[in-house]
Formats: sequence, structure tokens, C-alpha cells
Amino acid sequence: MTTACPCGSGAAYAECCGRFHAGTLHLQAPDAERLMRSRYSAYVLGLADYLLATWHPSTRPASLEPDPPGLKWLGLEVRRHQRQDEDHATVSFVARSKLGGRAHRLQETSRFVRESGRWFYVDGDLA
Repeated sequence: MTTACPCGSGAAYAECCGRFHAGTLHLQAPDAERLMRSRYSAYVLGLADYLLATWHPSTRPASLEPDPPGLKWLGLEVRRHQRQDEDHATVSFVARSKLGGRAHRLQETSRFVRESGRWFYVDGDLA
């Protein structure tokens, strides 16, 4: 059975975000939107090492807290992907979750930078 990718692309996980998550030398996302989608999938799957590896060193936390027990990620909607230049981009999205019977929405415009051909999440502004 083929598992759908959590990022909502409609593709199978193995052909979508799974290829970026696999192995110790992560394949590199070709653009900021693909990186953002792979990071969402990593949150859904609890892949803290991937999240830290794709976070820019200037803003990367030392560690990540695990999700609260019972948190369920419900979906991702990418609203806009905009490149400022070859090495800078933003991605606006809404990620939905549920915890303790209550629905939550995380709406953010995230900033990304590309260094040595590799995209990194820098930070974001909550809406």
C-alpha cells in the first residue's frame, strides 16, 4: 500500500517528502516551497533531526520539544511561494492541527535562504 504524503501534495510519501527525509545525507529540496512542505511532513512524523538539519544555523534552536501528547496534524495549505532573488524566498501557509478536542491553525509567512545550493528555513511571521 502506498502512503500519501502528509504535505498534501497528492503524491506518495516515498516520492514526495520521503526522499528528502531518507538517509543521513538528506536530498536537498529544489526550492523553498518543497523544503517547507518537507518540514511540515517532518513535524507530522516527528523527525526532529530533519527539522534541525534544515533550520538555518543563525536561528536554529539547540533542540526541539516533542509535540504534546495527542496532537494530531490535520493538513497543510500553501498559500504563496515567492522568490525575492536566487537565494531568498518566502512561503505563506496554514497548518491545521487538533489537540484535546480543539482545532488550531498556524498561519505563517516563513523566510528561507539558500546557501551553497541548499535551502534553509530562517524564521517566520505569524499571521
